[in-house]
Amino acid sequence: MRPPTPASLTTGRPDVITYDQAAADRTDRAYLTPDVTRQRMRTLRALRLNAGEAVLDVGCGTGLLTRDMATLVGAGGWVVGIDVSRDMLKFAQGRCADLPQVTLRRGNAMPLDESDETFDAVTCIQVLLYLADVPAAIAEMARVLRPGGRIAIIETDWRGTVLNSFDDALTRRILAAWDQAVPNPNLPARLAPMLAAAGFGATGVEALPVVNTSNTPGNFSCGLFVQFADLAQAQGAASAAETEAWLADLDRRGAEGGYFFCVNRFQFTAVKLAGKTA
Repeated sequence: MRPPTPASLTTGRPDVITYDQAAADRTDRAYLTPDVTRQRMRTLRALRLNAGEAVLDVGCGTGLLTRDMATLVGAGGWVVGIDVSRDMLKFAQGRCADLPQVTLRRGNAMPLDESDETFDAVTCIQVLLYLADVPAAIAEMARVLRPGGRIAIIETDWRGTVLNSFDDALTRRILAAWDQAVPNPNLPARLAPMLAAAGFGATGVEALPVVNTSNTPGNFSCGLFVQFADLAQAQGAASAAETEAWLADLDRRGAEGGYFFCVNRFQFTAVKLAGKTA
């Protein structure tokens, strides 16, 4: 059984944050870093996927987790990956081209164009922050899961960022610009009750810290802070001179061995309870 072809994915503020080819390149590099690779392994362990199962990857991005899950469910299973960005999907299509059990397409996060109780597992990694109505999106994921189906959600709380910089106040302004660019920043503190309200139980929460002690292209934070600085400048939260000085300071600290960055991502895993509806 294969699902139908849906419409486009709603992401909130495409006028502020767009995922074009350059952003897809940057995202793919960031998600191949050791910290995020370990995160994917944690997600796979938490989901306990079995051969023959059906999985929905909401916001599949460049297809790294999609491919890993497809390998686990095997030829007898199937994985559907949906994303708003055609450029992200191009990456994913190339990455998963040899796996016939993978279906990739543009798709709506809310509502999902999938039948009720279709999937054994759903993943949603760094997507909910872009959506205006998070409880409704979680309810949609519950709807397409079979009773006993598993969900894995990862979101980041940037308020807990630790960064060695020359100007803490400027750093806070630049990070706040990211929060202003998405409808639902800093979700982790609010996700557990949303999952319960949507009919999920056995909710587990795990912190997934990202720690960088060098400012090199192979690290998660390197390209990300360029994006944050651009957003802050575009919003008028920081001037071009300020963001240039801020990035130059991070480069200097990296060269001198003084670079330090840490942020926590949080993985929520839960099970759809039998007889429960949102």
